[in-house]
Amino acid sequence: MFGLDPTLFFLLCFCLLAACAFEFVNGFHDTANAVATVIYTHSLRPTQAVVWSGFMNFLGLLTGGVGVTMSIIGLLPTELLVDTNVYHSMAMALSLLISAILWNLGTWYFGIPASSSHTLIGSIIGIGVGHALLPEASNKGIAALNWDKVIEIGQALLLSPLFGFALAIILMYILKKTVTNKEIFKEPKKKSPPPLWIRSILIATCTLVSFFHGRNDGQKGIGLVMVILIAFLPGYFAINTTLDMQMVKSSLATVQTISAKIDTVPLSDKERGYVMELKKSATDLAVITAQNLTPSTLSTDQKFAIRKAALTINKNSKKLIESESVALSETDKSAWKKATAGSKAPFFTFGASSSTGMAGVTDFAPNWVMWMVALSLGLGTMIGWKRIVVTIGEKIGKDHLTYAQGASAELIASLTIGLATAYKWPVSTTHVLSSGIAGTMVAQRGIKNLQGDTVKSIVLAWILTLPVTIILSALLFLFFRWITG
Repeated sequence: MFGLDPTLFFLLCFCLLAACAFEFVNGFHDTANAVATVIYTHSLRPTQAVVWSGFMNFLGLLTGGVGVTMSIIGLLPTELLVDTNVYHSMAMALSLLISAILWNLGTWYFGIPASSSHTLIGSIIGIGVGHALLPEASNKGIAALNWDKVIEIGQALLLSPLFGFALAIILMYILKKTVTNKEIFKEPKKKSPPPLWIRSILIATCTLVSFFHGRNDGQKGIGLVMVILIAFLPGYFAINTTLDMQMVKSSLATVQTISAKIDTVPLSDKERGYVMELKKSATDLAVITAQNLTPSTLSTDQKFAIRKAALTINKNSKKLIESESVALSETDKSAWKKATAGSKAPFFTFGASSSTGMAGVTDFAPNWVMWMVALSLGLGTMIGWKRIVVTIGEKIGKDHLTYAQGASAELIASLTIGLATAYKWPVSTTHVLSSGIAGTMVAQRGIKNLQGDTVKSIVLAWILTLPVTIILSALLFLFFRWITG
């Protein structure tokens, strides 16, 4: 198949299954947060809740585009994304998958609501650290990591739970002051569903969290699969298989025209380096596009050259556009952004991203990948959810979850995840929702209403996830690179 020898074909199948396993674990690990509130308030029976949540995760992923996917992949050093040695790429894919799955399963087993987002991002950073320690990477070292993207994503992961915690307290305060029916602030009656209006709100918020979880977290699974496909089958997946070369030529012409206007005198040495790299990559890309080839007639080397040039142009363009030293009109900056980053994926898009700029060269995922990951996430939601649900529903606060707390936490979580997805930021559903639950508990009876041991476990997992997965992934990467030569 695809000209692979039997060993590589077996490893490809293994990696694809492992990526599905990661997303499957993500389903019952993270999505348990979404169903905890409707189960503990008796709004839905457990079977109804997990099946419905699984379906909404499935639907959310299929309509989410690939913006978050590309943010995740963008963490990797460019050198790794254009390495034509399939064994090197295989080492990257295996270490990434194994470290992410091991940590996810370990925290799930102990019922700790750890973050699949942190897990995956830590594993990816670990790959970059491992790559920096290789002899051939000594000229760049740790600087090869896309630190701008690391910082951007790190800020989103750090601030989103704090945002959820604070907003949940505010929302609970507003509800207490405005809602006259005090039943919603009491513990649900055993085996008795809540009033219809409360039940409708709780089911709606569960639906929104599940849907936006699919749109955000599901894309991380797509990112994993695309890394694997690019690693094993670069001739097919190094660039968008439906790429419009005329669009690339048009976007490239815009980039070259505007970048030529930059006065390099007031720039720093680093910024001048960005300009030089950008212009060299633009020239290299222009040579290929001038041949009027199509994706099907491009050689594997040409595809990798296009990929490397597009990644370099997009990365350096972003840095230069954001620099205060670069004197360009707002019209030029706007045109430059459109030519490189492309347009955002529409709210409903069954398939690849709708980028019209050069981001369309690398920002894509075949429909079958999206369906495969969506099924894995949806099915995972329906299995193994109990451990995390018990922690969310019973162990964060000293009181039983009330209707108001459940609705507030889920509403804030869906809002936070939805906004993050719109801006292509990967956030942790686990941390956003658990911090929202904690916020509602504090709003109910103060900080003493939290169960210290559970909060400590969640915070400890939050603190340890990144360093543990970084170290584990880096060690695995170095080991696999050693045995593959």
